[in-house]
Amino acid sequence: MRFLPSGDSALVVEFGDTIDAEVSARVTRLAGRIAACAIPGVRELLPTFRSLMVFYDPLLIGQGELMAAIAPLAADSVAAAAPGRLWTIPVCYAPEQAPDLTAVAEATGLGTDEVVRRHAGITYHVYMLGFLPGYPYLGDVDAALRLPRRTTPRTRLPAGSVAIAMAMTAIYPVESPGGWHLIGNTPVKLFDLAADPPALLAPGDRVRFRPIPQAEWQAIAAAVAAERFRLDPEPLP
Repeated sequence: MRFLPSGDSALVVEFGDTIDAEVSARVTRLAGRIAACAIPGVRELLPTFRSLMVFYDPLLIGQGELMAAIAPLAADSVAAAAPGRLWTIPVCYAPEQAPDLTAVAEATGLGTDEVVRRHAGITYHVYMLGFLPGYPYLGDVDAALRLPRRTTPRTRLPAGSVAIAMAMTAIYPVESPGGWHLIGNTPVKLFDLAADPPALLAPGDRVRFRPIPQAEWQAIAAAVAAERFRLDPEPLP
């Protein structure tokens, strides 16, 4: 672990230089401990793949004082289990919702059903949120499904698009451009400004995908639009 000053009002606590579940667990554990301690002057915590950025008010706490407060909280985080929740998210892999599924199958030498089975057969780790509000970077994808990003990104992807690229899978929470391979779609809303917190997922959570047919996707989408759908997580063991 090392401290990296970032301007006069932020401090980065770095745990490694790789994308790794153990490193991520240390990041999320430290974020939880700092939040629980309510250190005066700490304004916001931003977990990333391998580090935690701590935003603070320099008029309330100095950088050296902040380091001294954080160091003991991180000292035993190597062996600590990461906090989090387990989410089961319904995903439709039908052709209408998966424009790249056939291409992914061809590129990997697998059938489309096998691509779906492998993608939905893993419990993913939420490493971080980024790129878009509520956009989760989920790992780690089955090795047989790991492909580079698309050569030509799309300028518009529908909200709920489930995509893969390299060792990651992700869900686009809102309509946006994107360069990953689209293999499904979920009608679940991942980001809602009216919710508290607005993002459904958080770093340290786990995610499973439950394949659903197009008819169920439509039914859930209608319930979401009518604000009659609620997705609740399970606590991690």
